[in-house]
Amino acid sequence: MNEILLITLSGPDRPGITTAVTGILARHAGNVLDIGQAVIHATLSMGLLVELPAGHERAGLLAALEAFAEDSGLKLRSETVAPESYREWVEAQGRARYIITLLARKITAEQVSRVSAVFADHGLGIDGITRLSGRIPLGELPPLSKACAEFSVRGPLGDPEAFRRDLLELSSSLDVDLALQEDNMFRRHRRLVAFDMDSTLIEAEVIDELAREAGVGDEVSAITERAMRGELDFNESFRARVALLKGLPESALAGIGERLRITEGAEHLISTLRRLGYRTAILSGGFTYFARQLQERLGIDHVYANELDIRDGAVTGEVRGDIVDGRRKAELLREIAAREGIDLQQVIAVGDGANDLPMLSIAGLGVAFRAKPLVKQSAEQSISTLGLDAILYLLGISDRYLPGS
Repeated sequence: MNEILLITLSGPDRPGITTAVTGILARHAGNVLDIGQAVIHATLSMGLLVELPAGHERAGLLAALEAFAEDSGLKLRSETVAPESYREWVEAQGRARYIITLLARKITAEQVSRVSAVFADHGLGIDGITRLSGRIPLGELPPLSKACAEFSVRGPLGDPEAFRRDLLELSSSLDVDLALQEDNMFRRHRRLVAFDMDSTLIEAEVIDELAREAGVGDEVSAITERAMRGELDFNESFRARVALLKGLPESALAGIGERLRITEGAEHLISTLRRLGYRTAILSGGFTYFARQLQERLGIDHVYANELDIRDGAVTGEVRGDIVDGRRKAELLREIAAREGIDLQQVIAVGDGANDLPMLSIAGLGVAFRAKPLVKQSAEQSISTLGLDAILYLLGISDRYLPGS
């Protein structure tokens, strides 16, 4: 009967180790059943699961491996794997695999310990851990630092909702984000990203900015907060807020547009998505005047928002056409995806308010960004600790692939 041997080596990394080890195994007619290799700070960790023919010179093989390991300053460990154990390992390949992405300004040992404990509590084993963020210097953290570790876990998840709930509670207590995705074919093959505008692509609610210019800031802010928390019907509250803007000079819009701040990471995210061939869209309950400005600045492909009615150089307090509310956002997302020939599973939707939930729910990846509690609890994924470009980590894109990183 053929022998199955598990070989592990660890120690200083240098070129040629893999070549030498597999060369020794080749001389003994070995077949590689599994192989894994990682390097952390110039230190190698390598494992091979090898099938060797019956009657092979075991003593000679191990002697050659030990001699190479000693000459290279490596630690060698080998053990025979029982056929029953190997069969169980093969049968486990059909189990679902999940990706959990940890996002923070820095990664601590406590975070990793407590996250991995949740995995163990739900019977999930860790297949691999990968750092996606760039290397962080010692000492004080640089401004807007980013840290990300991606965990690949496998196992029968008996209660997915309980698992999500435990991750959400842990993320709150540790001040990190934990995104859970099933590791399927769509995860790395998204093609369209749709963004809300206010408090998502920009760090403001434009209607509140307009209200301050019109001298009705407090009244409009109160209505806005209630609507974004889902306490008021969006259309009714929107018309009530716009009505308060009646008489605002058209010239005020330009000044507001100039001082709007783009959200952390938005420019980096969208420029990267464009290089990768993604299509992008703004689906906003805000106003086209400002959405068009963002479209020009960021290179957005599609824009749908509300048309503020202006006559004789002043805001009339009305909106032209249908209001872009939550239901309309979802409809528009479906229309854009169909027009572009993109499956909804390949769509990412990003927003912060209750009126974004319909489009978040139909997208393959719905992300609540710095969202209200109701939205954060309802969306499958949420990002609160980092900027918008953290979405690249959810796609499995490492900083080392990006220019300037």
